[in-house]
Amino acid sequence: MNIFIQELKILRKSLLFWCIGVFLMVVSGMGKFKAYSSQGQSINDLVADIPQSLQAVLGFSAVDLSTLSGYYSILFLYLLLMATIHATMQGATIIAKEQRDKTSEFLFVKPISRSTIITAKLLAAFTNVIIFNLVTLVSLVTILDKYNTGGEEVNGDIALTMLAMSIVQVLFLVLGSALAAIKRKARNAASAATGILLLTYILSIAIDLNKSIEILKYVTPFKYFEAKNIMFGGGFELSFVIISVVIIAGLTMVTYVFYQKRDLNV
Repeated sequence: MNIFIQELKILRKSLLFWCIGVFLMVVSGMGKFKAYSSQGQSINDLVADIPQSLQAVLGFSAVDLSTLSGYYSILFLYLLLMATIHATMQGATIIAKEQRDKTSEFLFVKPISRSTIITAKLLAAFTNVIIFNLVTLVSLVTILDKYNTGGEEVNGDIALTMLAMSIVQVLFLVLGSALAAIKRKARNAASAATGILLLTYILSIAIDLNKSIEILKYVTPFKYFEAKNIMFGGGFELSFVIISVVIIAGLTMVTYVFYQKRDLNV
């Protein structure tokens, strides 16, 4: 418990900055919606004239951007990208910072098992991810309500997409922790995990551009819970939920196994 509390104290400043950042992203994103919605159907015509490659990069899809729900489905992609970067950094740094701060020896010689240590660290990182998610949820519900002049019911959609976001956040959290546990120089884990995150994001864009490689959607978590499918399609796909749970369980196991084997002299 002491390790858990200590980790929360260490991470609190960075969490504050990330929460402020996501709040400002919601505010700025919805500020653009006011301009879009005032143009009505013309904004959809404008997007239709944009090259398909640029539409894929920007995250535009076949939704009505003049409606609050349609615009939010696009904004969600940017929020998800920010949330996954935060989660990845959290997972990697909970282990890497011991190497960076030269506190590994001090921590490992304590009369506490390594399983207890890594459990406390993962719980602290998970708590930070959940707080970030809740701040995002409250920001969205509060700010979208100010722009909801058409009386659309979007709170249910926001809740579902935030649930989806939390699953992907945890997936990238344990990806970061697993890489930090495996790599001899754990401080390099954050950059490696972020690199994997960006590669999977780029792959999701490539899939949008080339439907012949759609089978690769199982490789990128950014395709597991797309807002347009959750909000306007059939909701969550059971296969992607199962894949996510399996990956999370596998990477968590990797974190525990390799953390047990870490040398003090790293």
